[in-house]
Formats: sequence, structure tokens, C-alpha cells
Amino acid sequence: MLTSAQQAFYAENGYLMIENAVTQAELDRLRAITDALIDASRDVRDSDDVYDLDTGHSASAPRLTRIKIPHRQDPFYWELLRNSQITEVLTDLLGPDTTILTSKLNTKAPGGGAAVEWHQDWAFYPHTNDTLLAFGLMLEDVGEDNGPLMVIPGSHKGPLLDHSVNGVFAGAVSPDDPEFDFDRAVTLTGKAGSMTVHHVRLLHGSAPNVSDRARKILFYECAAADAWPILGSNAYFHALGQARFWDDLQDRMITGSPCLTPRMEAVPVRMPLPPAPDASSIFRTQASAGVRSAFAKA
Repeated sequence: MLTSAQQAFYAENGYLMIENAVTQAELDRLRAITDALIDASRDVRDSDDVYDLDTGHSASAPRLTRIKIPHRQDPFYWELLRNSQITEVLTDLLGPDTTILTSKLNTKAPGGGAAVEWHQDWAFYPHTNDTLLAFGLMLEDVGEDNGPLMVIPGSHKGPLLDHSVNGVFAGAVSPDDPEFDFDRAVTLTGKAGSMTVHHVRLLHGSAPNVSDRARKILFYECAAADAWPILGSNAYFHALGQARFWDDLQDRMITGSPCLTPRMEAVPVRMPLPPAPDASSIFRTQASAGVRSAFAKA
């Protein structure tokens, strides 16, 4: 699906914007499923295995920061990743054998939906090589005012920045880090059905949603099958044990087959330890570690 020019742009800049990544019928079905999941959160009082609640959530006005692991909440999210134009983009960039690490549907509520402070996904889950990426499929139009994804082009070729605060892994970089150049940031807005792609080492973040519209983006985080996770992140599969890990790996294959010969590359690695007081989500990791917002000075 990707042209040679798009692949070259991704290699150089570490991100892409792809319009019309899904069909209108696929988009309509995604919206209906997502709206039903949000509606089902009305009676939820505390964050749980499905929902991260935002401040002010209530039965009359549900406010979420995230629907967790949506591809396990409804099979259509998984089917879309495995059999659609998204799949073609995936294999163009990662090769024929791919796995999913996790998925999430960030549902930034209108009127102040939480920011995601600047970070590199690589800091959360280092692997034996960095052939990993994240897709961000827009379920609604995303404009400048409702917390779009922002990226720093080319930062995937640079160092792994320090993501610690107060002696713990905070999941965010300091606004004062000399390697963090906010002035080079690019904002990725688009129509519903558009999809962002960003490399696992690319610096990115998103400001609060100050609009009157929810910002619903479906994220898939994926890896080439020969990129093996390094023990030490808080990914659930590290706690499974050998036999259950193998079974789980079969379930996480998107395309192709598992690879039992990990590709080892000289990539920068710093383990995300010790953990923040609450490491149950990126929002809680950043908040409980006491991260100072980069968006406050933007």
C-alpha cells in the first residue's frame, strides 16, 4: 500500500499520516462499537480492566481517558488490524511476521481531557531491536484544539531521553532536557479515517482537549516478530511463565509466524525502573511520578 516515497519519509522522519486508512463502512462500525463501550461505562465508578475514567465521570456524562485493550473488548478491532489496509501498512514497514504488544482507545473527553506528556514509547518497553511502531486511527475529525498527536521529526534517530522524575520511571521527558526541542514539533491533524504512524523511538505527546468534541483515537502498538521484549517493563506477558507466554504469543500474532531467533541490534536501552507509585496507565504513571507538564510552557 505504501509508496516508496512514503517509506522513505517514514525512515527519515519517523512518522507518517495516511488518509482514508479504513473504508467508510469500517469507520461506521468502529464508531458504533466504540460509542456502545463508552455508554456501558456509565455505571462504572472506578477505573478497571476495561476503562480509565477521567475526572468528572458520571452516569449522566461519561468521561474517559481510555478504553483498555479494545481488541480484546470487541473482535472487530482485532479483525481490522489483521485484514484491512492497515495490515498492508503494517507489513510494508515491519515485514511479513508481526505481533501486537497492546492496543488502546484514547477517548480524550471535551473541555480538558488529559494531556499525554512527551515521551518515547521505547522507554516503556525496550526490545532486542527497534522495529516497532504505533498506529493511531482517528475515529472522529481531529483538529488543533482537541489534543492531536504531536511529534518531533527525526527524533527516532537520536538518543533515548531520560524518562525519570523523583527517582522513578515517570514515562515522560523533562521540558528542560536539552535534547527536547519543542520548537520542532509537528501537529498531526486529520479527518476521521486518517491514521498516524510513529516509530517506537519517536518523541511525541498530545496537549489537553480544550474543544467541545471528544478526541477518539484507536492505537495499536506492534512489533516485528524478531523483536523480542526485554524483561523489566510492566507488560503483562512478562509474568506469564514460559508455557503461558508461548500460548499468549500465538494469540498476539497479527501476520506470519513467531520468530525464535531474536534479532539483536545495538539500540539504546534504559530499563523503566523503579516503577512510579501508580504504573497502571501512562496517565497515572506520569501523574503519580510528579511529572511537570511541557504543555504548560508551550
